[in-house]
Amino acid sequence: MAVAIALGAVDADRLEQLDTYFHCGDGRLKLRENSSRESGESAELIWYARPDDESARTSRYLVVDVPNPAAVRDTLDAGLGTRVVVRKTRHLFVWDNVRIHLDDVDELGRFLEFEAVLAAGQQEEDGFGQLATLREKFVIADEDVVGESYSDLMEQLPG
Repeated sequence: MAVAIALGAVDADRLEQLDTYFHCGDGRLKLRENSSRESGESAELIWYARPDDESARTSRYLVVDVPNPAAVRDTLDAGLGTRVVVRKTRHLFVWDNVRIHLDDVDELGRFLEFEAVLAAGQQEEDGFGQLATLREKFVIADEDVVGESYSDLMEQLPG
């Protein structure tokens, strides 16, 4: 947190998130239910695809607001099956166009995630440069970088 503040990042929100992942043919599909310090309760259905590796990578994604998350969760579970559920607390900071996530994930531990959201016309190289700067400022060693999503890590837990 201190590094984010020192960089001039804005303390944007604190969220309780419940991500229910469903089986799907390509990428990942999750229903995210949010309880936000700033905006209250909300939910969204998110499909995304990105490589599972440790380097900075580009994601393709679609997001739809969900007014009735319980009904959507039940419907997707019936049609596709639930893959895994991830519960976390996310402290969100924003530095320029980069979201800095300080995540405390149930059963997995604490994680730091950077997400550069590029504006129309902004080059990927700009985002990769921002992420490299943050990695340096937060002193993140190569061996500490995780390439998998929280859903994949949850599925690797014993039992």
